[in-house]
Amino acid sequence: MKRRDLLAGAILAAGSPRMSRLSFAELSSSLPESRKGREDAAGHLGRFTLPQLRELYHRDLFRDWLPFMERHIIDPEYGGFLCNTDFDGTHVNSEKDPLFEGRGIWVYSYLYTHFGRDARHLDVARRSVELLSRSEPPEGTFWCSSIHRDGTPAGPPATVIPTDLGIAEGFAAYAQATGQQQFLDKAKRLLGKCLQRYDRSDYNPGVGRTYFGASAPEMPGARIMGSWMILLRTTAQILEIDSDPKLDALARRCADAIVHHHFNPKFQLNNELLNHDFSRPVSPYDQLSNLGNTLEVTWMLLDEATRQRDDAMFQLCAARLRRHAEVASDSVYGGVFHVLLDVDQNLYQLNKLLWAQEETLVDTLCIYRHSRPCWAAEMFGRIYAYVRQNYPLMSHGSPLWMYASDRKASFEGFSRLRKRVENYHHPRHLMLNLRRIDEMLGARA
Repeated sequence: MKRRDLLAGAILAAGSPRMSRLSFAELSSSLPESRKGREDAAGHLGRFTLPQLRELYHRDLFRDWLPFMERHIIDPEYGGFLCNTDFDGTHVNSEKDPLFEGRGIWVYSYLYTHFGRDARHLDVARRSVELLSRSEPPEGTFWCSSIHRDGTPAGPPATVIPTDLGIAEGFAAYAQATGQQQFLDKAKRLLGKCLQRYDRSDYNPGVGRTYFGASAPEMPGARIMGSWMILLRTTAQILEIDSDPKLDALARRCADAIVHHHFNPKFQLNNELLNHDFSRPVSPYDQLSNLGNTLEVTWMLLDEATRQRDDAMFQLCAARLRRHAEVASDSVYGGVFHVLLDVDQNLYQLNKLLWAQEETLVDTLCIYRHSRPCWAAEMFGRIYAYVRQNYPLMSHGSPLWMYASDRKASFEGFSRLRKRVENYHHPRHLMLNLRRIDEMLGARA
């Protein structure tokens, strides 16, 4: 099969159903109040006005995060990102992760394209692209799991799809920033390879062990909501610059899988894992809801609904976001949990991850910008106040934010964190929301 046909064959092998129109009855039952709301009289989202939010987001990105990256994380000798670094900038080791390289390429390419076309940002992305070229795998195999500081392989090839999809997303953004077709073609080939592997009935990333330990039953061929998420996100990046009908079908297929298959009407939450044929799995997977993945994928589904011009899909995903965020909410200490291990037993993982909080902020601001529902403004304001109170480490001498914590978001958990600088979810949140705030402020001008 020719390379250009790989993606098409993988899509057709499992079908590419179109997103059906959602019934008004289902939509109405999911929305306990009118989708149309209004800002409060002072124009606030929680305690903050839009100009105040813009100032905070701009400072967090341009005065805190980016300077720290330039001083400590961007490798001045070989390029790429030295992410195995403590919060004070001390390097733990010089090994690099190809996944974090791909994500870093995306971040700096996106910065260049959408925030001033600063040549320094594009140069950071370019040097990471060149670093990755030194470990590019043979056709049909995955990128290695670790590389040395100079870019040469330091670990075996990966056996699962996230790393190559992260690199594909980075290459797509780099192609958009530079106009270089070769990187768009590379992104497409990586996407096609990952989709073909994911669709195999023996694909087994061992994801159940992540939640339930080594004794968890195997699920070869499992349909994984988190995998649909990264397939959708990578496809969406490519569709921004190439309106390929095969990619359009893939984006619709990913959205359809999440909205129509992973959603469990029995408890009105998404199951993370399904059998290969989309049937419900056996215990303990039938009770598992990765709330954080739903919080993350929802704004991608909202963007896809916007691309499809499907307002019913947008509103249904917004309503389901509200449901998942409310179930994830910690009514005692604030914030959101990211994993509900057993719905019927009400058993949560009690640690808190920054990215789950930040994805909720991206979701709610996206929904608020679209139709101004009061609940989205309230939820954004509540989560944003919680995050700002608990996760920035400025008072402890670092411009970074804790990427993980215990339930109370206490600083005592800081020393137990892996020494790693998070170079993707945090800046992505800052950039996506800063753009949306600017759009809303521009609409008022």
